[in-house]
Amino acid sequence: MNNIVNKKIAFGVIVTTRAFFSISLAADIRKKLLTKLKKMNYDYIIMPENATPAGAVETYEDARKYAKFFKDNRDKIDGIIVCLPNFGDEQGVAETLSQAKLDVPILIHACDDELDKLDIKKRRDAFCGKLSVCNNLYQYGISFTNTSLHTCSIDSEIFKKDIDYFGRICRTVKGLRTARIGAIGARPEAFNTVRFSEKLLQRSGIKIVTVDLSEIIDAANKLDKKASAVKKKLTAIKAYGTIPSDISEENIIKQAKLSIAIENWMKQNKCAAGAIQCWPSIQQTYGCAVCLTMSMLGDQQFLPLACEMDIAGAVSMYALLLASGKQPGFLDWNNNFAEDRDKCIMYHCGNFPKTFFKSNVEISTLDVLGTIFGKKNCFGAVKGQVTAGPMTFARISTDDTKGKIKGYIGQGEFTDDKITTIQGASAVVKVSKLQDLLNYLCLNGFEHHVAMTKDNCAEVLNEALGNYMAWDIYYHEGEKLNPFS
Repeated sequence: MNNIVNKKIAFGVIVTTRAFFSISLAADIRKKLLTKLKKMNYDYIIMPENATPAGAVETYEDARKYAKFFKDNRDKIDGIIVCLPNFGDEQGVAETLSQAKLDVPILIHACDDELDKLDIKKRRDAFCGKLSVCNNLYQYGISFTNTSLHTCSIDSEIFKKDIDYFGRICRTVKGLRTARIGAIGARPEAFNTVRFSEKLLQRSGIKIVTVDLSEIIDAANKLDKKASAVKKKLTAIKAYGTIPSDISEENIIKQAKLSIAIENWMKQNKCAAGAIQCWPSIQQTYGCAVCLTMSMLGDQQFLPLACEMDIAGAVSMYALLLASGKQPGFLDWNNNFAEDRDKCIMYHCGNFPKTFFKSNVEISTLDVLGTIFGKKNCFGAVKGQVTAGPMTFARISTDDTKGKIKGYIGQGEFTDDKITTIQGASAVVKVSKLQDLLNYLCLNGFEHHVAMTKDNCAEVLNEALGNYMAWDIYYHEGEKLNPFS
């Protein structure tokens, strides 16, 4: 399984204070915050309480100490939480972050005052201080994430949700900035749409690892069908869905060997996701489909694979996986749904993860390509209709002519409308103002492929991709605007 999805997230923590406010406020909130993070199963990195007054940051000297401490723990820190128990010291916070140069997401939190505690000894004024901290970060050019409310209690449910939201942002940013994406084979000649720029992706820390499809096929051919690994994979395939009786054992074995070859290569090269040349070469030279391999790897190993060597599509899938923690699928914007203009049919031959379906799936042959290459050369398609539920869509694209990475994100739903005339893997989706979205895709040169997952995580993606990755992101129907854009 993809390790980063399950890895415990660690926050660097800055509690800031100001001299003419009670130091006890900082000490108390520090303890409460660390206790809360521990209960929520997050790790934290913070200096000992005796390293500075109450373990907080106020002076330039405090900032220097904390910056060095964070630098020394750079590899452990996924994001930073800044907490204002009182007005805080804006320069102390800004200098700490500026000198540490961790380039990780930052959450700014300020504590509520209580109406009966606004006297000199008990007042916080964090409401005011937060504006000063954010002003300084803006001046320093340091990106940050705000809490849902301007101020809130450490013990509040909304702050708990903010921490979870921020944790997913941190996981998404770190995962993308260190991602290795496998490129297996070449794009189909007819698909100019999936062209991409390795150099633009590399600027964001995304490394593309290439392999010729012939090497994968050779590795599959060298596997003995009697080997324990092949037998184990064969059993897993038969347990994954229902295989029609007319499918030969030889074809299922071919699929098992191909799955092992692809999985081994992905893991040996530390790839977090990938894209594969799923036609026509594999059917013509090896004699099976790749969809089942893609479905099983994504579903069981959390290693998503995009069709038709769409590398930017694979990045889109991986971003969704990081933001949601759930398996993504790779779909086509495929058909209108009668005259309901906010609905459409999504389709692919049969690569969706099994978690997209509620009932048992059928594993058989490719329908469209089977008519061209022969059914016997096209076994390995997962067929069914995606069940109803919430959905987030995402698409990243490298715009070479403008020298930027761009994308679009949004939310909708998989509906329970039934499709009886289309074969393969399909879904009916509903998206508010779908025609406006499709118009945007057409006018801005986006591909027909899109990644989707059964979760609501568009705001996480908007913050991670727009604010921290600094990609040009269109948030369909989104109300939040990216700062620093």
